[in-house]
Amino acid sequence: MTDGMLAVTGANLYYEVRGAGPALLMISGAGGDAGYYSTVAEDLADAFTVITYDRRGNSRSTGRSGTPTTLGEQAADARAVVEGLVGGRALVFGSSAGAIIGLALAARHPEAVSGLIAHEPPAVNVLPEGDRARDFFPELAAAYAEGGAPAAGRRFAQGVRGEGTYRWPDDLWKRFLGNQDHLFIAEWPALAAFLPDEEALRSAPFPIVLGAGSEDRGTYYARPSIEIARRIGAQWAEFPGIHMEYLRDPARFAAAVRVLVTILHWKEEASASA
Repeated sequence: MTDGMLAVTGANLYYEVRGAGPALLMISGAGGDAGYYSTVAEDLADAFTVITYDRRGNSRSTGRSGTPTTLGEQAADARAVVEGLVGGRALVFGSSAGAIIGLALAARHPEAVSGLIAHEPPAVNVLPEGDRARDFFPELAAAYAEGGAPAAGRRFAQGVRGEGTYRWPDDLWKRFLGNQDHLFIAEWPALAAFLPDEEALRSAPFPIVLGAGSEDRGTYYARPSIEIARRIGAQWAEFPGIHMEYLRDPARFAAAVRVLVTILHWKEEASASA
């Protein structure tokens, strides 16, 4: 594994690169830390060049300003990582908020993407008006306003299936705790307002797969993946386990990701040679 810092507009992003082969960028969700995927990335490094990074303002990256971060900035950062480290195009995997950023990247910078897997994007605005899940972002914002990061963090964890049943790596947990205020102050508004650019995603010149975990059916972070797939005509896949299966059982999760990214790579190769 090699690591370093990459300069982007308004920040320096910490990154890690493992392996060799087709490029695979993995975008983290809440907390924005490359450490979510460390073990998965190690498992995939025999077949892919796996790039992970701390999103701006999180963990070892800079760029924390106390002002809202837009999805345009997040997508531009992801594009810059692909451009700066692997020459311009990559397969992309994103989970949770990372899946929302992946969808924004695919819509705004399709030239940087050769295939996208969006795992459990909590894009609750695609759900019907009056759906209880649409209250998720304002409820957490209210919890943060009333009780700060500890209260909002507890509320967040209570709504995620499987949390508390396994142990996070100690270093990741420590960094995550330091990222909570940034999450709720800087990132929450853009995530709360997100609606996918359906026209851009329908016309994307690469395959897109939406997906959710087998134990997450019915949750606010699983149901939007089905609706987005339906709206843009994309494939949908069931992953093993829970929202953070990549921490609970990374080997099992990596096996599922391996199959999908291999298929996407084959499709890209076939399209290029046609």
